Amino acid sequence: MSHSTHFAIDVPDSLIQRAKRGDRQAFEQIYHWFERPIYTLGLRLCGQPAEAQEVLQDCMIKVMTRIAEFNGQSPFWGWLRQIAVNEALMRLRRSAKGFMEVDVYDSDIADSATAMPPQAAEAAQMIEALQTLPPLTRSVLWLYHVEGFTHEEIARYVGKTPSFSKSQLARGTQKLRNTLAISPATGTKA
Repeated sequence: MSHSTHFAIDVPDSLIQRAKRGDRQAFEQIYHWFERPIYTLGLRLCGQPAEAQEVLQDCMIKVMTRIAEFNGQSPFWGWLRQIAVNEALMRLRRSAKGFMEVDVYDSDIADSATAMPPQAAEAAQMIEALQTLPPLTRSVLWLYHVEGFTHEEIARYVGKTPSFSKSQLARGTQKLRNTLAISPATGTKA
């Protein structure tokens, strides 16, 4: 499954090298390029603009202090995205809501509930519907559908099993369908 992510920004090696040498303008450029994707990820996972802003700030501080650790064996954006996901999930774990788990039993979940319908709803309705989900479920949906993570990767991030990730995805998708009044069979509004 190939996914496009807003983080997929090609950062020139020369800019990374300048940032590694402490060039303030290089860091500013990296910040400007990744500000929106990090903020959006933080907002979708944590659910609050103030939390998303904190995720952005914490992530960029880590990038600045750890850029020397970037070895170039993978794209810079992937390394930065990993830091952003970790920051958002750590903030979520520390929040009062935390990772409240929803009881999930595989027998409660229809097999057809794992694919997001292409005509789900307008973007504003979808965002509003995502906010109704528990933080952990919302995080799994965002990481899977938007960021393109596998269930195994999500499981590592949240400290659960791949089947837990699959169950959260199915449960969250079903709740979104219900919230948006979308028929699972047709993918259209009921």
